[in-house]
Amino acid sequence: MEERVSASKFIHAPAEAVFAVLTDPASHAAIDGTGWVCDPIDGQLLTIPGQIFRMAMYHPNHPNGEYEMANRIEVLVPPRAIAWKPGYDPGDGDLQFGGWIWRYDLVPSGPSATDVTLTYDWSAVSAEVRQNGPDFPPFPPDHLDNSLNHLDTLATGS
Repeated sequence: MEERVSASKFIHAPAEAVFAVLTDPASHAAIDGTGWVCDPIDGQLLTIPGQIFRMAMYHPNHPNGEYEMANRIEVLVPPRAIAWKPGYDPGDGDLQFGGWIWRYDLVPSGPSATDVTLTYDWSAVSAEVRQNGPDFPPFPPDHLDNSLNHLDTLATGS
C-alpha cells in the first residue's frame, strides 16, 4: 500500500521566488488547502535543517479546536527542496513527532518557471499512532492540488 501522496504543478515563477514563499511561515496559512493552518507563532524565516517553527492550527475535530504544531525542518536545499516533520509539545518541552512529513521539491524550468511537487508521506508513522490516530492521509485528495494552486498565486502575485 502506498504511504504517500503527491501532486505537481508548473508555476510561472522562478524557483527562488517559489522557495521564498515556502520558507516564510507567514505564508503557510495562505498556502494550506485544508484551512487548518492559522498563523505562525514566531515570525522567523526557515533557514536551516533542524530549525523548529511553530504554527497555530484549527481543526473542528481536535479536542480543543485550536492547537499548536511544532514543525522541524528536515530538508532545506535552496531553492530545490524543503521538508518538515510536524510535531507537538506534550507539555514537558520534549517535542514528539507523529512520523509524517511535508515536502516540496522544486525543479527550475528556465529562468522564470518551476515544476513543484508537493508530497505528504506517512510511511514512518508508528503502528500505535495508526491505531489511535487519524486515518492517513487525514485530508481529502484535492488538498495537495489546492495547496499548489495557492502557492502559485502567492509566488506569481496573480
